[in-house]
Amino acid sequence: MLLGATAFTGLSITSCVDEPDKYEIAGGTPSIDYVRLCDVTKKDSMLTGAYMGTSICLVGNNLRSITKMLFNDQQAILNTSMITDHTLIVDVPKTLTDNPTNKIYMYNKDGECTEYNFKTLVPEPVVTSLSNEFAKDGETVTLKGDYLLDYENAHLKITFPGNVDVTDFKNISKNAVTFVVPEGAQKGFVTVESMYGKGKSKFYFRDDRCILFDWDNDGDDAIALGHGWRDGIQNGNRIRNDVEGVQPLDGNYYYFGGKTVNFDSWAEDEYSFNYWPEPAAGYPELNSLMKWNDVDNMQVKFEVNIPNDWKGLSLQVYFTGNDQVTFSTANNNYLADDKLPRALWTPWYGATNNTFSTSGNWQTVSIPLSEFAYDRYGNKLGGLKFENLTGMTMFLYTGPYKEATVECSPTICVDNIRVCPINE
Repeated sequence: MLLGATAFTGLSITSCVDEPDKYEIAGGTPSIDYVRLCDVTKKDSMLTGAYMGTSICLVGNNLRSITKMLFNDQQAILNTSMITDHTLIVDVPKTLTDNPTNKIYMYNKDGECTEYNFKTLVPEPVVTSLSNEFAKDGETVTLKGDYLLDYENAHLKITFPGNVDVTDFKNISKNAVTFVVPEGAQKGFVTVESMYGKGKSKFYFRDDRCILFDWDNDGDDAIALGHGWRDGIQNGNRIRNDVEGVQPLDGNYYYFGGKTVNFDSWAEDEYSFNYWPEPAAGYPELNSLMKWNDVDNMQVKFEVNIPNDWKGLSLQVYFTGNDQVTFSTANNNYLADDKLPRALWTPWYGATNNTFSTSGNWQTVSIPLSEFAYDRYGNKLGGLKFENLTGMTMFLYTGPYKEATVECSPTICVDNIRVCPINE
């Protein structure tokens, strides 16, 4: 639409005899009868407002007199090839205003302004993530999304399940809000309300509906111990709540660490855990515990706390099928099987100085099952099938970034490994 547009600034008008099709600015002022969509099949639908980025058609008189147009205080781009005496096609600006007046301002060549009542519609808040989905009441978290808009006359409202509102805000921007979790917050979806509407979180706060591993033998359905050669006991005291610099999230956590590693390291005892199914002994196949089965709409989540610097290798997250390993067919060949898809969590790569740490805080990690599609070096493979989600392994090992890897000894603590829907 914008190709071939003529800018009004510095426009030079020649005679119509020389250029009979030359666009000419009209005198006088414009008037608007109504606004409609550009779609000719919907041309009878009159609009009182439109979302940012929408192409609309103004219908009226003397529209060639318009040399400048603002929606609220945001200037629109005018394309002379889209302006006639009676119609003007324009895109509603995509930039947010800090001063919503719900008007279009049209200026002629003499600077005279004509106003027309028209709302620039802003989407309701989009709520995509929370820095720690298992944060306790009183802890500071950051919620991310879009259109998280706060105005003096219409403050942003965040409500946790239990009908508990946030009162202690630390920082608010369009894409992120930092605040203190209010006392009495319950588990469930969080809502965010702005002057433009109400949005529901994609995440489920303190989601305990399908926790596979929480490392706590507290009577719930979550598994408290691995099952395999590296179950958290046989490979040293890995199920902990007392690692230096790591306060418990909600009981025990699994501790990866205690050895300096490089790209060629194979440190299973220090940096892995296994769960191999053995239903007859009370260790079920993991997919039998899952409440959802659409792998295209499922994700793995867990919380991590990394108090020191992580500078190399990937945390390889495997779902294994019975064809790869069970407790009765115990082996570790699948770890280097480049036909077995796995996820590669590598948050240090691309971070400042290629270094990652949570600075002693717990953070939530989300990995869609569609990302379980790589070999150990990051080459793309096919995806997972639900029937093959029977076991699980995590292993800090190789990855796609050999040249960037620096020898390091990261402490990586993991809790509340769970499976949940992406959209629900």
